[in-house]
Amino acid sequence: GLRRTKKMDHMSPRLRAFLSEPIGEKDVVWVDGISHELAINLVTKGFNKAYTLLGQFLLMHKNEAEFQKWLICCFGATECEAQESSNCLKEWCTCFL
Repeated sequence: GLRRTKKMDHMSPRLRAFLSEPIGEKDVVWVDGISHELAINLVTKGFNKAYTLLGQFLLMHKNEAEFQKWLICCFGATECEAQESSNCLKEWCTCFL
């Protein structure tokens, strides 16, 4: 389960919702920071599920800077989207790995 931390209180509702349960078969748009437009770009290139995005994050050894650069360069993410989504996946790893 989720190790509830003080930090949880400062999280967006969307991030809290994502962290409240296992990743399962959630679509990629569930990841905090992934807009509808960005999700379409991701799905087009085969990243249709949240766990596929998480897998890429793990392949990059949870390097947030590298992951953000990848999202921006390959999928046209904004800096804000890239930061929010890498933070979301990092927090998920903290909770579940």
